[in-house]
Amino acid sequence: MSRPAPDRAERLAAHAEPVTAVRFVDPARAEALGRLGIATVGDLLRHYPNRWLDLRTTAPLARLPLGRDATAVGVVHEVVVKRPRPRLSITEVAITDETGVLVGVWFNQPYLAQRFRPGDRVAFAGVVQMEFGLRQMKTPFVERLGSAEDASWLGRILPVHPATEGLSSNWIRRLVSEALDQFGDVPDPLPAIVRMERSLVPLSVALHDIHFPPDIAARDAARRRLAYEELLMLQLGMASRRHALVEERKGFAHCMDGTAFRAAKSAVPFSLTGDQDEALREVLADMSSVRPMNRMLLGDVGTGKTAVAALALAAVSDSRTQAAMMAPTEVLARQYSGAVGPLLDAAGVSWRLLTGSTSAPERREILAGLASGAVQVAFGTHALLTDQVEFAALTLAIVDEQHRFGVTQRLALRGKGTAVDLLVMTATPIPRSLALTVYGDLDASYLREHPREGARQRVLTRIVARTGRDEAYEVIRTAVGAGRQAYVVCALVDDSETTEAKAATREAERLRTRVFKDLRVGLLTGQMRPAEKTAAMHDFRSGRIDVLVATTVIEVGVDVPNATIMIVEDAERFGLAQLHQLRGRVGRGGHGGEVLLFADPKTSEARERMDAFVAITDGFELAERDLLLRGEGQLLGERQHGLPELRLASIARDTELIAEARLDAQGIVSRDPHLSDARDALLLEEMRRSLGRDWEWVRAG
Repeated sequence: MSRPAPDRAERLAAHAEPVTAVRFVDPARAEALGRLGIATVGDLLRHYPNRWLDLRTTAPLARLPLGRDATAVGVVHEVVVKRPRPRLSITEVAITDETGVLVGVWFNQPYLAQRFRPGDRVAFAGVVQMEFGLRQMKTPFVERLGSAEDASWLGRILPVHPATEGLSSNWIRRLVSEALDQFGDVPDPLPAIVRMERSLVPLSVALHDIHFPPDIAARDAARRRLAYEELLMLQLGMASRRHALVEERKGFAHCMDGTAFRAAKSAVPFSLTGDQDEALREVLADMSSVRPMNRMLLGDVGTGKTAVAALALAAVSDSRTQAAMMAPTEVLARQYSGAVGPLLDAAGVSWRLLTGSTSAPERREILAGLASGAVQVAFGTHALLTDQVEFAALTLAIVDEQHRFGVTQRLALRGKGTAVDLLVMTATPIPRSLALTVYGDLDASYLREHPREGARQRVLTRIVARTGRDEAYEVIRTAVGAGRQAYVVCALVDDSETTEAKAATREAERLRTRVFKDLRVGLLTGQMRPAEKTAAMHDFRSGRIDVLVATTVIEVGVDVPNATIMIVEDAERFGLAQLHQLRGRVGRGGHGGEVLLFADPKTSEARERMDAFVAITDGFELAERDLLLRGEGQLLGERQHGLPELRLASIARDTELIAEARLDAQGIVSRDPHLSDARDALLLEEMRRSLGRDWEWVRAG
């Protein structure tokens, strides 16, 4: 009697079984798969190829198209290692067919010669070029085509999976095929209505076609389906978190347009831009609601986030409650108190600054004022998070450059009140697709207009050749002679990590003793003690320092209107967003600015980044370019909570898919906030699996 077909629960549970449940996966192969992060059957099914060789359209070697990607199949004829000069080896592997010869070329990889034997049947994939009268591929991808595979794979699309020592791509291909045969009939977590509306193929079809596509269209349809699923799980996590933060909690409804708010707005020394007015309306609307605000304010350099934050702080005073504004550095916290404090003074709002260097008597006074409610607004650093800091009625928390704080730290500040309104700010322009993905639990307000019209056009950026160093220093001398000041930015504090980067401490000494003997040269690094950093910034701001040598500690928020010149050493080491932040430090007053880049880009990607930075002044446009060039991992830096690994989806390229997944996730959570409906059981299970360790972060809210 035949065994009945497994039900949906059994089929789903099978994917959690150890990978040894797959035929031919013995303990040794399981250990090798473990090095690839594959522990279960489901992991193996989602170990996607990183490329595909289209062996259906291979041309005879003599007729391979030049200058385009191509796949060539032939038999190894000769393997040669040449050494034209010391420290340079060239490995050449010639393959032949009945029409001609193709040579694969590798530089400084002589060991590759041991991997080829005359008579091996192989496929080369790469760009075909004509060199010295021969068709060549430089550093081609290689796939061996054993005699048993010739008949089965020639004329088909060959998947190439990431491999590891002891487990070749050929073997992984075989194991994936076995897994699909045994466990490929997987229940689909996506609701049928979503699949229909988004024209998505079923999961079982997608898993088969991503590994073994019958044609390119099927592979692309499979990739789109699986990429959408990755994005939907991420957006479901964000939508669930937002629901827990905003919809399930009752916040404080602030009084809007009160006396303090109007007085502070009248004290702002410039007219708000349209973007500032719109952002302020959005912030105030959130604050006046009983739902807690959960908003991000994204602004390009110099677009006036501080003014929006200041008016939100003043509005809290009208509600007889308290607010806190936290910055990642003491330099920035002091700058905010210096810029916003006078507006609050004009509105009769009491405020204090609390940092790690605050004296013990002053600290006791501030703590008492916060606990009693006498201090209405607190500016500060991480010092605001200590257990000793207690607020009488905290209702608004503003976190500046929030990506520099951990999730726990942001929650700690918000936790000093009940259902506190949260406004996070960043001066680092973030592409819309990245903002929707990484910060999908936050509403977003954008500032692109500059209060000073044309400010961005007034900063000239140019790359200076290494031979032009004296010319660059003369630019600084001229500026200082006219009463201005300059920055010199270095990548590292000292040279212990690499000899390629200019070290700030060493460079400051060199400039002070050899180049600018007659100028006042200062130093500012993140490793200096808080009091030293404060003193350095005070001396620079007051004009006692002509040239400030600094690391990227100055990249955010530092405002010295008299600084007009910046030299950036080893500029190719910085990302575009970081360079744009640095550029924003000059030309902030009534004078134009100039940024001089010392760069030695050695790759085409680095050269493209430098050229883009010179040509583009809009921060959001630069951020989009940086995302395309370097990918989301580089742009984000440290992995964010709520961002599971994206294996197929691309934040840079799948902008439309991201928007669709976000809309669908919001609809699902609006209908079933906790995915408790039986129809959403598979969706909930897949979201838990996808989010992994971030699941608790989602539910914590």
